Amino acid sequence: MPKDKIPAQLPLQARQAGGGTQPLENWGIDSEYGALKDVLLGPVETFGHMDNTAFSSIYRETARTGRAWDHQAAVRQYREMCEAYEDAGVTIHTMPQDENLKYGVYARDSSFMTPWGAVITQMANPRRRGEYSAALRFYLEAGIPIYDMVSAGNFEGGDFHIVEPGAVLIGYTGMRCEEVSAKQIGGWVEKEGWEVHYAYIDPYYVHIDLMVCVIAPKCAAVCLETTPEHVVDWLKGKGFELIPVGFKDTMALGCNVMSLGNDRVLSPAASTDLNAKLRANGFKVYDPEMDMFTMMGGGIHCMAQSLRRAPG
Repeated sequence: MPKDKIPAQLPLQARQAGGGTQPLENWGIDSEYGALKDVLLGPVETFGHMDNTAFSSIYRETARTGRAWDHQAAVRQYREMCEAYEDAGVTIHTMPQDENLKYGVYARDSSFMTPWGAVITQMANPRRRGEYSAALRFYLEAGIPIYDMVSAGNFEGGDFHIVEPGAVLIGYTGMRCEEVSAKQIGGWVEKEGWEVHYAYIDPYYVHIDLMVCVIAPKCAAVCLETTPEHVVDWLKGKGFELIPVGFKDTMALGCNVMSLGNDRVLSPAASTDLNAKLRANGFKVYDPEMDMFTMMGGGIHCMAQSLRRAPG
């Protein structure tokens, strides 16, 4: 595949300050549901326990209960997930390994993709801040332009969700993602002529993609018990059908799914209720076991960064 040329005038900033940035030809996404062509995953080899109790309610529960975790089981589950991507015709790219980055497997956090290039984020957990370097090295090596880099405060990719071409949902908690950085990113996108809807969520819920995941045109899996009412109204106002996910499943990252496009979804095996609803609605569901990852605080969507999708 030919590589996009990185603009020479401002290294690591393809973004035009006044808007009008040209969409990439070979990379980029304009939705969360276009047919997925290329995906970025983190390395499972370096995945392991790290003190994340201050930053993840899910990991706090794992630490409190002392639930057993097994790296070999995690590797098996990761490979099953990769087999699903491969069966769906998706090309897998992997970020470089760093033994100090135990949570680098959650590739959604350190960057996110736009139509105009990748954005490098700013992690909240001091033990995870180095993940920006692995993400940056990957994009530079792949020849994927950097749209810009978050500089106003903490922000992680799970709070940036393109619901459809021209419309973005941006969440923030005040901790892992701050309002000031959400507004910095939103300002960039608005100058490109896109609509931005902001959503404050309680830090307990970590990221917006824990409770809202768009899976097809005008269709999203949503936890109605935790998603702010104005977000539900915004999605309904755009004509979205909402497939409800219960609170218990949501907090087990059962709503944190990955659309593969063309009515195909990658969803954890434990999300039995949602998977049954998806199949009843005509979706093909890949459902690998993922509990070695969800118990550590991240689900299937958290583990994947879309690099290239067909137009939405």
